Amino acid sequence: MPEITSGPMVLLLVAVLAYLLGSVPFGLVITKALGLGDLRTIGSGNIGATNVLRTGNKPAALATLLLDAGKGGIAVLVARFMVGNDAAQLAALAAFLGHIFPVWLNFKGGKGVATFLGTLLALAWPVGIAACLSWLVTALIGRISSLAALVAAATSTLWMLVLGQGQFMLLGAILTLLVYWRHAPNIKRLKAGTEPKIGKNG
Repeated sequence: MPEITSGPMVLLLVAVLAYLLGSVPFGLVITKALGLGDLRTIGSGNIGATNVLRTGNKPAALATLLLDAGKGGIAVLVARFMVGNDAAQLAALAAFLGHIFPVWLNFKGGKGVATFLGTLLALAWPVGIAACLSWLVTALIGRISSLAALVAAATSTLWMLVLGQGQFMLLGAILTLLVYWRHAPNIKRLKAGTEPKIGKNG
């Protein structure tokens, strides 16, 4: 946990701005702009890149992935540059909360995996790369996006410890719990063996 050196009003402003940035539903914006329909009525109804992929438009899915990750990363980098490390961690949490509880969509958002990985890359790039590789290896082996997300989240705090980034472990634990909470239906389907593979409908 970082030393709190910034004033409460500054941190409040950082939290609000990071939340607003995180709450931009890029998947929904992109699919509507491309005439792919309302993402909330497609596949799982989620607004993230995995569900965008179910439209069959891979460039749109990639753009969603990069933008959802980027908004978390940008929030962290700007907060760190403008204020400090305490603000950076707060911005990471606020941007993530913005994605899963966007004010523009009545607080019904995505599951936050791309934003989670983006914040990790900006907070401590070795940890972010390790978490991304954990996601990639699991996805290649299991071909299930939710399983890859759960493994990446679960191992993130371990990577923080191994790579000497213990100051982020409390934040990492909070984000991991939120990822697991948002994936509760996926966990049930994983246990039942009914979770869809990457690129499949559902």
